[in-house]
Amino acid sequence: MDKTKNSSLLSARNLSFLILFFAILISGYLSYLKTDTSVQACEPGEIFDCGTVLNSLYSEVAGVPIAWLGLGVNLLVVALLLLEPRINFFSQYSVPIIFGVLLFATLFSVYLIYVQAVLITKYCPYCLTHEALIFIVFGFSTKRLMDWMNSEELETE
Repeated sequence: MDKTKNSSLLSARNLSFLILFFAILISGYLSYLKTDTSVQACEPGEIFDCGTVLNSLYSEVAGVPIAWLGLGVNLLVVALLLLEPRINFFSQYSVPIIFGVLLFATLFSVYLIYVQAVLITKYCPYCLTHEALIFIVFGFSTKRLMDWMNSEELETE
């Protein structure tokens, strides 16, 4: 990976850290709400009802809250970004690994939006914000993957 592309303050890697910071805050808050049901995340209304979404049948996968999975994905991607300049394996392969993780997270986010819109018919604004942040980080990872693939092509020529 070309180090000059990562040295810019507004590089896709650095912007990913910024977006992931907010994603960790939101997924951490959602994880807290999942463990402490006495706290009301948002006022129930006609369209938005966090309690209904967070406590629905679809809020867990194999008994693990989706909020915890989101927090785990965010922390995993931050860890991979931090290891990237420090460990040779990650400096070579973290870009496609991060892309793969975020591709899965993005597709799962699309499913979660479908669940809220069609199956639950209520929305959680915190959940939607987290899903939007995942889309943004996925966009940055796509740019990084394209740059990585182009740099790999130049090295083989």
